[in-house]
Amino acid sequence: MTELAGFTVGVTADRRRDELAALLERRGARVVIAPALRIVPLHDDSQLREATRRCLDTPPDIVVANTGIGMRGWLEAAEGWGLADPLRSVLAEAYIVARGPKARGAVRAAGLHDQWSPDSESCDECLAHLLKRGVGGQTVAVQLHGDQQPEFCASLRAAGAEVIEVPVYRWAPPLDSAPLHRLVDLVSNRLVDAITFTSAPAVGALLAAAGPGGDAVLEALRADVIAACVGPVTAAPLIRQGIPVIAPARARLGALVRAIADELPRRAVTIRVAEHELTLRGHAAMVDGELRPLAPAPMAVLRALAAMPGKVRSRASLLPALPRGADEHAVEMAVARLRAGLGDPAFVQTVVKRGYRLPVD
Repeated sequence: MTELAGFTVGVTADRRRDELAALLERRGARVVIAPALRIVPLHDDSQLREATRRCLDTPPDIVVANTGIGMRGWLEAAEGWGLADPLRSVLAEAYIVARGPKARGAVRAAGLHDQWSPDSESCDECLAHLLKRGVGGQTVAVQLHGDQQPEFCASLRAAGAEVIEVPVYRWAPPLDSAPLHRLVDLVSNRLVDAITFTSAPAVGALLAAAGPGGDAVLEALRADVIAACVGPVTAAPLIRQGIPVIAPARARLGALVRAIADELPRRAVTIRVAEHELTLRGHAAMVDGELRPLAPAPMAVLRALAAMPGKVRSRASLLPALPRGADEHAVEMAVARLRAGLGDPAFVQTVVKRGYRLPVD
């Protein structure tokens, strides 16, 4: 059995969502794809063309390459305008700062050479490096990463630099917002075990989609749903909200999936019940190593019983585990489905006139 069998993972990425989903599914996860944002290229945008012209007329002394897709998009747009060779020549003479490995890869693929990259892959470290190095009287071209970077650019200008902002793409809402709203509901109701983020703006987009339910999403992420981020820059807005995150040492999708595959099984609860080993995994239970998927209601009852193994839980005390509007008859139905799903009625013992319990060994 693969490591993530029985677990559900939400994917908020857009551009590489299929790749990330395939990596998770290969390890057995159930995947919910819900892009929080989409990237809209600005190849025909007048602002990008004007910024390119400024770089050709006033060659930058320093270039900040923020993202791989941004650098590639800039050079592709220049190609379409017949300006790729002049632009490449200008950039070749500049001191190039690549914010992360993807930006560095795009720079090198273009035949250019980067001079410096931050260990943290953060804009703050890039800014500190440039200010320490000195930018007074120099022209700095900043390839923007989907949003404006007013503080970054203002700090460079305050230090005496002439800044050329290069907007290559922008973030936009998904064309279909229904999957994102569904993911918000799944997170709020703890029906996903982890949610992945590959960009910091996606965090804000998820919370914006939650609207008044944002507090419920934050509460779930702080307690029960793992927030898995591709790197420290992506994790920063979650950490500011007091949300614990997991992130790989290297900002790669494969490393992100490995981190999830290490963490989720570690959190699974295992108990001995009715002479069987029972492990709770997201939307399924493992009985003596055999995976048994369960519907949300019986799974919720199982979690409530497993939280107090051996103790009797009344029908009334189990009600909060079920969706709003459920009654005690719904608890009885969920218990019946749980027994059937686990394959042995002995897993859940009825205590007459009191309730139910897991008969732990």
